[in-house]
Order: sequence, then structure tokens, then C-alpha cells
Amino acid sequence: MNLNGKIVVKGAREHNLKNVDLEIPRNHFIVITGLSGSGKSSLAFDTIYAEGQRRYLESLSSYARQFLERMEKPDVDYIEGLSPAIAINQKAASRNPRSTVGTVTEVYDYMRVLFARCGKAFCPECGKPITRQTVTQITDEILSLPSGTRVMILAPLVRGRKGEYRKLLGDMLKNGFARVIVNGEMIELEDWENVELDRNKKHEIDLVVDRIVVEEDAARRISDSVEIALRYGKGVVKMRIKEGEEDRDVLFSEHFACVDCGVSFPEITPRMFSFNNPYGACPACSGLGFLSFVDPDLVVPDRSKSLREGAVEPWGELNSDSYSGERIIKFLKSHGISLNKPFQKLKEEEKDLIFYGDGGFEGVINYLERKLRSATGWWEEEEISPYLSTRTCPTCQGDRLRKESLSVKIQNLSIGDLSRLTIAELRSFFSQLEFSGSELIIAQPIMREILSRLKFLEEVGLDYLTLNRPAATLSGGEAQRIRLATQIGSGLVGVLYVLDEPTIGLHPRDNQKLISTLKNLRDLGNTVLVVEHDADTIRNADFIVDMGPGAGERGGEVIAQGSLLEIMNDPHSITGLYLSGKREVPLPRERKKPGEERLIVKGARAHNLKNITVEIPLGLLVGITGVSGSGKSTLMDDVLYRSLARTFYRSRWEAGEHDSIEGVEFLDKVVVIDQSPIGRTPRSNPATYTGVFTEIRNLFTKLPESRARGYRPGRFSFNVKGGRCEACQGNGTIKIEMHFLPDVFVTCEHCKGKRYARETLDIKYKGKNIAEVLDLTVSEALSFFENIPTIRRKLEILDRVGLGYIRLGQPATTLSGGEAQRIKLARELSKIATGRTLYLLDEPTTGLHFADIEKLLDVLLELRSRGNTVLIIEHNLDVVKSCDYLIDLGPEGGEKGGYLIAKGTPEEVAKNPASYTGQFLRRVLSLDQEELYSVRS
Repeated sequence: MNLNGKIVVKGAREHNLKNVDLEIPRNHFIVITGLSGSGKSSLAFDTIYAEGQRRYLESLSSYARQFLERMEKPDVDYIEGLSPAIAINQKAASRNPRSTVGTVTEVYDYMRVLFARCGKAFCPECGKPITRQTVTQITDEILSLPSGTRVMILAPLVRGRKGEYRKLLGDMLKNGFARVIVNGEMIELEDWENVELDRNKKHEIDLVVDRIVVEEDAARRISDSVEIALRYGKGVVKMRIKEGEEDRDVLFSEHFACVDCGVSFPEITPRMFSFNNPYGACPACSGLGFLSFVDPDLVVPDRSKSLREGAVEPWGELNSDSYSGERIIKFLKSHGISLNKPFQKLKEEEKDLIFYGDGGFEGVINYLERKLRSATGWWEEEEISPYLSTRTCPTCQGDRLRKESLSVKIQNLSIGDLSRLTIAELRSFFSQLEFSGSELIIAQPIMREILSRLKFLEEVGLDYLTLNRPAATLSGGEAQRIRLATQIGSGLVGVLYVLDEPTIGLHPRDNQKLISTLKNLRDLGNTVLVVEHDADTIRNADFIVDMGPGAGERGGEVIAQGSLLEIMNDPHSITGLYLSGKREVPLPRERKKPGEERLIVKGARAHNLKNITVEIPLGLLVGITGVSGSGKSTLMDDVLYRSLARTFYRSRWEAGEHDSIEGVEFLDKVVVIDQSPIGRTPRSNPATYTGVFTEIRNLFTKLPESRARGYRPGRFSFNVKGGRCEACQGNGTIKIEMHFLPDVFVTCEHCKGKRYARETLDIKYKGKNIAEVLDLTVSEALSFFENIPTIRRKLEILDRVGLGYIRLGQPATTLSGGEAQRIKLARELSKIATGRTLYLLDEPTTGLHFADIEKLLDVLLELRSRGNTVLIIEHNLDVVKSCDYLIDLGPEGGEKGGYLIAKGTPEEVAKNPASYTGQFLRRVLSLDQEELYSVRS
């Protein structure tokens, strides 16, 4: 590994960066670390990556650039030594239901080619191997039809392909043919010059070779026509059989067909195995693997209500004021169905009449299903969607493909069977797969590509995933590691890779695999730049950049840089203090012991959970641990949260499969606190989200000048007319469209960026107007409003969770994930505690530095001290060791996971030899001093 120059950054000022100058070595593994909000992402993504990407795009032609998103130049003097940059960040996985792990990684694409070239076809009806059909067999099949049957012998010329095909039609006329069927319409070839086909649409063109009536003496003519059709149809012939008023098409092939059942296969091509192509997709579910249906439980969500009270939600509360209401009531009375009896007490036949009608009356479910079938736009589907659930498609059993596609097998396994295997099982299968003869020559390069991709997926800790797993169900960390594996497979050299916390969602056991992968990427000749807080990753870096000293406006500086030893010995580096062991997240002084109240999840079977029963002691800080894919999110999100959300909030989400949940009576609400933004627009800010802005506006309303002018609280909002600056509509800036250049935002000349009208800004409290108050940091506002208890209380909580540096009016879009999460926690802390709330957090340490984790734990323990229960999924050992009680799932991911491995205090789990989490806990709990010493040294 040679030092090939450096990347030199001069004068970086993006976001909170303080004119940063930095030199980092090329072709090295570099980690940028520091407190949450200290400027790590601003430096790595918004400056270095953004400039590398922008320069690459600028090198393209102006024609190519018009199709690409325009990129602004980051606020930096200059950067030298940049390579083309690729970002592998934490963006959410594709929400497209057709996107799967197999399609994202391209493994499924190679499998489609392998099955098309080396798969063995079997009859989907009788299971016998498919054989080729000769002209004689096809002729005999036609002659077996009842005498007098009218048959057209067709040669498929074009099947689902784009183009105009004018020359083709002219050639067929020259060859002596009279007719073709184009997209279902019979056309005389004499008029071929008048046929206009859209070159951008797919077409079906069948050549009419002969039209005959089946008779015994027609055998010779049929045989000749079949031979001609096979020649023009390239081995495929289609029979259009007249059956009454209907036409039935039967496909025959020189290539594949079942002699016994008469089932003929189309040509086996890769598209036959694509569920995104009509030639491969299951016709029942269109390749989605599931069907939408009107769910009676969603139509009647609360069965304790009567019909008059609105038990049937699409009907609403029944009365005779409308025509539809009067008609429904008349129907119900005609069958003696009570309008006042709770729905759950109605007879089953009465419920069936309400749902499905009686012939004269449609019934609510039949009505909704008819609307679903006839919906022509998304708005109509949106109207019905609250009453829809999904179930596995009964035709393809969730495999998404036609039965013909699933009848092509390799070693008696279809492509659907292989898609259900985990990455590890799939790699084992392909490693042992053997071919011979010509198949070996064809299969070798395909198998090489498949195995290399599966190997990379295993190396980044994703061996538990299956190829048919929808991409929408992947976590941000899983999606990022899939993209990382794809990049390694691409084999690019001389590239700058920028990654955002790739260890998210990864158990400590699998960290070393990921680190080895990053080093392999570096050894190919690339520069790997990682924003990371994980201690193992930082220790393995060639070069470390520590940002700080604080967060937000108190950060944006490079505090320390260099090797691991240099960082550990730098007294200014907070990261160095934690890495050297001089400072650490302390163990709790005492663990709160479980009481009598418990939440018991019985028989959880969703996804890979193995019918487990889990007890969650209430009033404690409870951690759910386990390797990636062991079932943690399934247990907490799919089973527990969805079930409780249906109980408390009448949620329409279907809970994961389980028997029951006991102990719900000990709770009054469930709250999810994640790292999603507190707002999607710059108008949202910490003051509006926490509610402190409402109190501030009320204070300004009570000032003598406001009362004299008759100002109400709305006057001090920049979101509504009245008090805001109308020139910029309260934005403070005006967007100028530059057409061929990126849009430019200029400060509003009327309000000078203050967002408010001049009259509103005349009102001042202690010498500051509303715009100046919003520009205060939380710490400054705390002393400014020290005599206003309602405002001070909320600001104290924000300061206590470590957000004293953020400004009250700071746009939500500029907050990091960790900052957004702590603002949400602060809002919960500011509420009046009932002591009966269940808080759910999924990996709350994402984006948090060691020092931030200490603050997070203080907040979580305060929520617990109020009698609430805090349930967290976590891999970070500093948080895991601080929990009162642990639930450890495993032992592995995917199908080998889903078992309850260990439970109890961290000390009890650490002593369990079957728990991977326990093995790593032993080190941090100092139960094995020798292991702990070796880790620190």
C-alpha cells in the first residue's frame, strides 16, 4: 500500500465547518469521527464527495449533463487530488414492491440466465420432462380435434417487441402470404403500406399460414402448413381454434412440449424468469407475489360498536339523511338486522349479508372489491386502501412467476426455490453444483459471477438474507452494505468511496468481516473515507480525523488527525480519551430489579421467529440483542408495536403472527422514537416541534405594545399571513431559477432574512424581537427566559439532553439524525408522566459518539425513573451493558435465528455460553480481565 499523494482540502465552510484545512492520504482507509453534529458529514459528504461528484459530472458533455441533476459547488476554496467519488450512505432502500435483494445485488439476473441456458423443463401439469415436438406430433394433435373444427395455423413473427416492422410485412407479401394478425387485429397484407405501428410500443404479429377445417383427408395439408409455420415462426407454431364465439390459442414448439398433457413451452429465455416482465410474471398477482383484498377486520375495526354508531367504517354512522343511508337502513330492516346491537353480537349470517349482500343489495365488501377492480387512477385506489390487506398469491405461492417458469429446474429446484434460500445456503448450493459437456462451458462464467457476489454479501454480514426479501423491508444499514458488496464486485480502481456508518445494524461478532471488506476495497487501489463511531472500525483505520470540539456551531473544527496512537495521545481529542480507556461510559451504579408487572408476548411466529414466548418486565430499561437478522425488529416492530398500535390507536397495520399479548392493561400508550427528521421543510424547527415556540408567541402577545395593537399569537408565526414577510412568504430567502445553472437562493431584500414584517419586529421583549429570539441558542435562551417557567422548563430539558448549542429556529433539515432523536426525547420528557408509557427505540445510538451515548443513556434512564418502560434494539455494548434486563435472540440470522437464546441482567447473559452477545459483554463487564486487557492493548 503506497502513499500516492494526498487529498488537500482548503477553506471548507459548508454548514458549520470553520474554514477547515485538511490533508488526508489517498489509497488509505480513513475514518472521520467526532460528536454528533460536529461536522463529520458536512466534511465527508457535503464537501469532499460533493466536489468529487460535481467535477466528474462537469467533465461530461453538455448534452449528457442536461439529463443529470445539477450539483452546486460546495463552500470550499479548493480541493486537490480528488478522484471520481461514489457515496454509499444511509438512504432508505427502494420502496418499489418489485425490488428484491436478488434484483438489487444482480444475483437474480445471473440466475435467470443460468436457468434459461442450463435448466431442465418439466411439465407443470404432470411433472414429466418436457420433450421437443415434431411436425408429425403437432399434426396428430390438430387431427385429434372434433371433425369440422375451424383452425388457423399461425407463425409467430413478433412477440412482445418494439418496432415498426414495415419491411417484415412487405417481405411476407412477397413470399406469397395474404394475411397477418397484428395486436389481435386481422390485416390484409395487400394493405401493409397503410399499417402504422408505434416504434416505442411492444407488438404481437402472427403470420396466417393457413385456415382449415379439421377433416381426415386434410392431414397432408395440415402437415405442410405446420412445416411452413415452424420455419417462419422459428420453431414455434400457434393454433387458433374456433370454439363457438370464442377463439382458443394453443402453442406448439419444436423445442419444448409435454406429449402426454399437450402443454407446450415458449422458448426458454431469461425474461421467462423475470417477475417484472409479462412473459414471466404470475398472471394472478402480476409478479408481486401477493394479492390485495378487502379485509373484513378493517371494514369493521371496532366490533363493539353498533351499525348506527358506525361499526361499518365505509358506511359511517347510519341515518336516513342521505339516499345511500336510507337505502342501507331499508335493506337491514328487511332482513331483521338490528341497527343498535353491537356488531360482534350479530349472527354470522347477518354479518355475511352486510359484507356480501343478497343479490339485490351489493354488500359493503362486494362494493369495495368492485371499486378496486374498476379503479382507473391512484386516487380511487387511495380511497379504498384503508380497507385492504395483502395475502400470499395462491397461484404462485409468493414466487411471483408463471407455473411454466417455475417448472424449469436445476437439480430439482426451481428459481423460486433458490430465491427462498439464505445467501449462505445459496452459496453452498452453487459451490457444489456440477455441470458437464457444453453446459459446463455455458455455466462456468455465470457461476463465477454468482459466487463472487454471494461471497461479498457474506463478507459484509448479510448471509442471513434471502434473495426474495423485498428491498423495502431492509434497514438503512443492510441497504448500505448491499451497495458496498455490489461496489466490491465491480472491481473499480482509483475511486473515492465515502461511507456513512456502515456498521449500523451489525453485531460486534460481524464487525471484523466488514472491516476486512473495507480494507479489500482499499487494497484494490481506492481511497475509503468512512464516517464512523464504532471503536473497532476506528482502531483499524490507517488515518483518523477527529472533529469537534463540540456540536453545531461549537464544532466544525479538526481537533486531531493522524494514526490511532496519535489520536489516543492527543489531550484535546474526546475520541482519543475513550479509545485509550481514560474515559468510558460508566456501568450503572445499580440495576433496577423487575417487578410483578410484565408484558408477555406469546407464540410469536412472524417471519423467522420460532413460536417464542418473551417476557418484558415493565418499568425497566430493556434491551433486545442478537446478531443481524435474528428477529429483533420483527419482535419489537412487527409483533409488539403493531399489536399495541391496533389496541391504543386503532391502527390498520396487520400485526405479525402471534398467539396473544398479556399485560397490556399495565400500559396506556406506546411511543416510537426514531431518528427520522422532525420536519421535512425548513419551516419546521426545534422551537415549533417541542412546543416552546407556542409559549414564546403567547409571551409576545401579552406584551403591552402587542395588546395595544391587538396582535394575536398568529401574528408571530412565519407560516401564516399577517405577521410574516409576504415578499418571501416567511422563508427569509427567495429562490431564483437559473435554467442551465443550479437554483440560487438570495436573502429577501424586504425582511433581510428575518422572515417577519417590519411591524411584527417592532414588538420586543427584553430588547429582542421574535426573529432575534429564534436566533438564540438553547443555552442563551435559557438565561434569557429564566423568569418564564413554562418556557424555561422546556428549554432546560433540551439543554439537559445535550442540545444547548442548537438554535431555536434552526431548520429541521439541517439537524442530524441523532439531534432529531434527542429533540423527540426532550418532547417526551416535557410531557406530564403517567408512568405507564412504553417507549420503543430501534438502534438509538446511530450517529452518536461515545460522549453522546452517555447523554442518551441519562435521558433513557430518566424516562425509566418516571415509571415508564424503555425497550431498545441495540448492538452498542455501552448501551447493552447499561440495560436493566436483556432479551437475546439468535443464535444466527435468517432461518437459523428467531430463538430466545438468553434473558436476564447483562451479567446473567454474559455467563451464557450460547449467546454471542454474552461473549462480547464479558469483555466490557470486566468478567474476563485478560480478554479486556487484550482488547484495550
